[in-house]
Amino acid sequence: MRSRIEKFGLVGLGLIGGILVGLHFSAIADKDAEATLPVEELRAFSEVFGRIKSDYVEPVSDKKLITEAINGMLSGLDPHSAYLDAEAYKELQVGTQGEFGGLGIEVNMEDGLVKVVSPIEDTPAFQAGIKSGDLIFKLDDMLVKGLSLNEAVKRMRGKPGTKITLMVIRKNESKQLTFTLTRAIIKVQSVKSKMVEPGYAYVRITQFQERTGENLATALENLAKQSEGELKGMVLDLRNDPGGLLNSAVGVSAAFLPKDALVVYTEGRNAEAKMRLTASSENYARGHNDKSDYLKDMPATIKDVPMVVLVNGGSASASEIVAGALQDHKRAVIMGTQTFGKGSVQTILPLGNNTAIKLTTARYFTPNGRSIQAKGIVPDIAVEDPVASGSFHSLREADLERHLINNNQPEEKADSEKPATPAKTPATKPKEEETTKPEITEFGSKNDYQLNQAMNVLKGMSILRGK
Repeated sequence: MRSRIEKFGLVGLGLIGGILVGLHFSAIADKDAEATLPVEELRAFSEVFGRIKSDYVEPVSDKKLITEAINGMLSGLDPHSAYLDAEAYKELQVGTQGEFGGLGIEVNMEDGLVKVVSPIEDTPAFQAGIKSGDLIFKLDDMLVKGLSLNEAVKRMRGKPGTKITLMVIRKNESKQLTFTLTRAIIKVQSVKSKMVEPGYAYVRITQFQERTGENLATALENLAKQSEGELKGMVLDLRNDPGGLLNSAVGVSAAFLPKDALVVYTEGRNAEAKMRLTASSENYARGHNDKSDYLKDMPATIKDVPMVVLVNGGSASASEIVAGALQDHKRAVIMGTQTFGKGSVQTILPLGNNTAIKLTTARYFTPNGRSIQAKGIVPDIAVEDPVASGSFHSLREADLERHLINNNQPEEKADSEKPATPAKTPATKPKEEETTKPEITEFGSKNDYQLNQAMNVLKGMSILRGK
């Protein structure tokens, strides 16, 4: 038995050694760190590997063990680093192009449950009333506890037209909630726009995709034509926008900022992770040339029209880059509630066999040097949505386990760490279940309270500007 375990142990040690070499372990290690491999820790790993191979109740393949080890290694770092198998990698690539299958929710894992970051607008989840901060503990008859995030996501996705039942715990709700959703092909319209009133434009960005910058440029040109070039004010709505591609965020910011103004900079351990991205076409245009600069013919009025940017707890990542840049340059008034606070950069590193790792490689900072990690963007004017206020807890980065610390300031205690009414144990059958009716603020509608307040601010700015 001992010799068999030693044999498996050597196999495990060899596999791990190969993985470390494949990832160029020594090349990326800190120069100040010890150059040798952590032999004792690798020996412990190989012993566990051997024990599983020899003693586990059922045979387990080497591939499964190594894959799960990689999963654990990445998920143990922070909430955003992850291993992407071939299917997850393909779905990530498709998602940035604006079309994918499923329910339409951005999720993370916390305490073994799926936690909703933000429902995507105009999707089954959004229309059913799923909210930021909801904890999903059951998918049909399957308890989420014990599943990885990838496994849970795969169960939520499926053939369009098929149904799935989600069991949800919501803060400040005494009853566990049940939602039956119909899967659909999720086609996210990245940019929506309209004239709210004569002279006042409204632009909503739902997600930062490959063509968000181009779509925004087209929308702004059309709005300028509709107003005959005399725009009095504009509302840029980034509420519940979970983010997306960094270059798209730079492009959106560049539409409203002077050429070459600093939009965002990043700090990481490697030279590649240190960037300064300005409002120039080389940082946002996909072709990196004058022909691909979709902002070159932007109407001049767009650069100085009075602006209000709407944000909330569902505004994350790329949304916060845009809001932070416009706030630091005093280009716009930020209104709403504090944003999510995701101030880290994830790099997709292909591994071969159509797999990849999503690895946190840097922190990003606003032009004035503010890190929003676990802090978010604090609005210039705080305005709550009365429909959402008090009815649910808006999940934020600071609520997530293993989130990166904001080194620029001490962290405040997250709401999720404060004493709360204990929820019923998800593993037991709920005593009471309730299917909720959607309680949704339709962004951009006449009864959108925050938009109406933004319009009041713009009209006041217009009066002062006229004087």
